[in-house]
Amino acid sequence: MDEIEDVGLIEVVIDAPAAGAKAKVKRKRPKKRKFSDPASSYAKRLERYRPGLPRFMLDALATRYGHPQWERRLDPTSELILTILTQSTADTNAEVAFEALRQAYPGTGEVQAHHPGAGWGGDGLPDGVAPDWGAIEFAPLAELTDVIRPGGLPNQKAPRLQSTLRRIREERGDYSLEFLGEMPAIEARDWLDQFDGIGKKTASVLLLFSFGQPLLPIDRHVERVMRRVGLLPPKATLDAGHDLVLGLFEPDDLYEAHVNLIQHGRKVCHAQRPDHEACPLRTRCRYVDPKAP
Repeated sequence: MDEIEDVGLIEVVIDAPAAGAKAKVKRKRPKKRKFSDPASSYAKRLERYRPGLPRFMLDALATRYGHPQWERRLDPTSELILTILTQSTADTNAEVAFEALRQAYPGTGEVQAHHPGAGWGGDGLPDGVAPDWGAIEFAPLAELTDVIRPGGLPNQKAPRLQSTLRRIREERGDYSLEFLGEMPAIEARDWLDQFDGIGKKTASVLLLFSFGQPLLPIDRHVERVMRRVGLLPPKATLDAGHDLVLGLFEPDDLYEAHVNLIQHGRKVCHAQRPDHEACPLRTRCRYVDPKAP
């Protein structure tokens, strides 16, 4: 195991034995083993076997996609609801469903501009006010299901939207999630991860794009590129992967890493027939060469 301090049992004679008697010994308890955190341990292990790989990936992708700059996309509650709508469907479909919520349950707040950035797979939302979250929470379920039907999987997502909004209101007294920006990233992610249907990926998306928190959401594109290159262990779960990747990059690099990995997965590292000739990672990619350094 990595970075383990293991001290064995120590025998100490405590009494001088009488003639012919066996010495008495006292066995001390071993000192507590100290384990380093998994992200740090994994980063050190990867550095030993494939030195400089995370930095190589960042620099190589930047030659093709540049250095994206963080900008808030939406208020955090809108970001969360939109992200739930993207689950298992295209971003363009989620946009249609979110805009349908705006029309069916109009809010009265500030007009927002959607700044999706290069990592977004849709066209971007038109300027508009966030929906009335209370109206959505208390809407008849059948009605809400019909409203978001164009976005796909309405029978699954409609009750999820309502349960999410209900829990936010019950725990916070309103529907605002702005308080998450004042919490440490992992603590805020853990708070969101308690909600049904909101895992580390959805929570990380919200926290990264609404607050610039140092997290790296792993969607199917990010996962595919990182596993092929060898930055994620082949058998690591996505749940574990969201923690392991935090040890590979500096906090300020996580936004760029996420956005450029998504772009690369969409444009070059396709699930079927990836374009190896156009790939700036090919010299160190284990999918191209199983023995790549």
